Amino acid sequence: MRTMNVGLIGYGMAGAIFHAPVIAAVEDLRIKSVMTSRGADVARDLPQAVAVESAAEIFADPAIELVVIATPNTTHFELAREALLAGKHVVIDKPMTTSAADADALIALAVERGRLLSVYQNRRWDNDFLTLRSILGTGRLGHVYTYEAHYDRFRPAIKPGWRERPQPGSGLLFDLGSHLIDQALVLFGMPETVMADVYEQRPDARVDDYFHIVLAYRDRRAILHASTIVRELGPHFALHGDGGSFLKYGLDSQEAALKAGRPAGGPDWGRDDPAAYGTFVDADGTRELIETLPGSYPAFYAAMAAAIAGNGAVPVPAEAARDVIAVIELARRSAAERRTLTP
Repeated sequence: MRTMNVGLIGYGMAGAIFHAPVIAAVEDLRIKSVMTSRGADVARDLPQAVAVESAAEIFADPAIELVVIATPNTTHFELAREALLAGKHVVIDKPMTTSAADADALIALAVERGRLLSVYQNRRWDNDFLTLRSILGTGRLGHVYTYEAHYDRFRPAIKPGWRERPQPGSGLLFDLGSHLIDQALVLFGMPETVMADVYEQRPDARVDDYFHIVLAYRDRRAILHASTIVRELGPHFALHGDGGSFLKYGLDSQEAALKAGRPAGGPDWGRDDPAAYGTFVDADGTRELIETLPGSYPAFYAAMAAAIAGNGAVPVPAEAARDVIAVIELARRSAAERRTLTP
């Protein structure tokens, strides 16, 4: 397959840590230009790329086929819109937009322009989530009645940054909630009802830093929870069915590896510490360690390159990412109105 040029917009943590090294691991993609004020960082990390001062320079470059948007959430809609109008395929860092209406507008524009649009919901390729999906696929859990996903932290002090400032797309629900909601929708689809508690837990918080969401599916409940005041962490995932339970502690290793500067996609990439393997407990109480499948963030960009070449679908359909935003909006309304809502 031919090599495709990528224009990366943004080189903060998202661009430099979560996108650029992962794109570099895919041989069919090459970062040609990066829009950033951190030109020295780009020269150090991506010697084949050029740092540019404006997104317009990327949009105007006919050699660039794919634009990746790794900027603050409030900028996603306008940048994606301009990229699509310029005839580029687009990947947006999660969350797709700050409103479902904006997401729908981008989806319609991508169809009108005949361009591919996807969202970087990278935690679909976490090692623990891939393992969980595999366990569900075996049927060993029987009918699953309860699914719990926690993304807790111990961060009593406010960490400076735009995510902590009151503005559209800020707060924990848009940040970590985008991951947990997306994973639940991948497994079970859109819920019948949404009930949520979303609030500012820490005394100095100005945006939500706690949420507890219950997605209802007839006799199944998906419970999604995140807090910034949890010192002793419980299971990251817990599934309970009439055939047994599966519990998994700890987080996927890829984020830590990227932050440590390890090249993505090596032989041991995405592998789990055996001490953190999940446990399956059958109906009789017999316990079994389940080896964690390797995670693979590069799989997202490999699939995106293949889709642009006409060899498959985009890795995360824009419609699925729009549904995540729709559930976030429902969760906020549910918390504000203190009632259960129907999508």
